[in-house]
Amino acid sequence: MKDSDIDYSDIPELTEEFWKNTELLRPQSKKPITLRIDEEVLRWFKKHGKGYQSYMNAVLRSFIEAHKK
Repeated sequence: MKDSDIDYSDIPELTEEFWKNTELLRPQSKKPITLRIDEEVLRWFKKHGKGYQSYMNAVLRSFIEAHKK
């Protein structure tokens, strides 16, 4: 589907009112480490391209969040 084919008519415009209660959240600082992982795991993440390390971090973070409950 082309962008020009998308119907945006039911999406409200973002006004100052929408943004008034928002808060800018900065990413947490990251610590460089050395980590040994399976080659297959590394290949899988790397095939997703640039930012694969951030992707790995997001997967680990979601695992932590899922196990907090």
